[in-house]
Amino acid sequence: MAVEQELYTIRDYIRWAASRFSEARLFFGHGTDNAWDEATALVLQSLHLPWDCDKDTLSARLTLVERELIVERVGRRIDERLPLAYLTGQAYFCGLCFDVNEHVLVPRSPIAELIENGFEPWLASPPNSVLDLCTGSGCIGIACAYAFEWAEVDLSDISAEAIAVAEKNIKRHQLEDRVRAVESDLFEGLQDQSYDLIVSNPPYVNAEDLSTMPAEYQQEPEIALGSGADGLDFTRRLLKEAAARLNDGGVLIVEVGNSWPALEQAFPEVAFTWLEFEHGGHGVFMLFKEQLTQIK
Repeated sequence: MAVEQELYTIRDYIRWAASRFSEARLFFGHGTDNAWDEATALVLQSLHLPWDCDKDTLSARLTLVERELIVERVGRRIDERLPLAYLTGQAYFCGLCFDVNEHVLVPRSPIAELIENGFEPWLASPPNSVLDLCTGSGCIGIACAYAFEWAEVDLSDISAEAIAVAEKNIKRHQLEDRVRAVESDLFEGLQDQSYDLIVSNPPYVNAEDLSTMPAEYQQEPEIALGSGADGLDFTRRLLKEAAARLNDGGVLIVEVGNSWPALEQAFPEVAFTWLEFEHGGHGVFMLFKEQLTQIK
């Protein structure tokens, strides 16, 4: 007998999905870290219900169409190793919901914690202009627009498909008056614009790590992950060009993940400030414009 003919309530499907995920030994790293939370997220998002819905709701019986949808998504999560966000078309970052698809990374950067803290103590005052470089879904830049309500924010990415997703999210959050998306390879498409704050989660995975990543990460766009043998092809360019695009007193924040030792080795003369995170994360550095002007 088919599963959808045996199970009926939300609670039934969360338990069933969690068991299937544990049995399949999935990798979790796109918003959850265990089978139960992954199953809960899949079921509730498929039903358009909030994470904190009333517990009594879990006893509600589902329609046949709803049951079939959940069974299909659980199957695809296991068989195709698709990240949950690609199945539901949405992901959360800084408490905000974003549209996502296979053309952008699933939002998960520890930079979210910096945004929520207003980038203190690195910014002397709230920025008037922000650039989210390698924006993907636009989540970092849009979250910055919420954090700094007077700031003009640019979202840039080399991928036209990613820019289309970012534009959709700008409209979703009704920020068209302050946020724009620009297709650009690094700074090439941004004309002579300069910024008080540049934030970037660029491709930084080295070739060895890229080839051995879990199957779920292999579903994400390679252009947003890999960056040469040591993972630093893009970051090298960024460090040499960023000073010219920062206003006086401007700040650069960049995530390089596990490539941070290679970065320090490549630029031994640079005093990177490596930021610490209360909720987990590593490999994010901060530099002031004055430090960047010394990089050759």
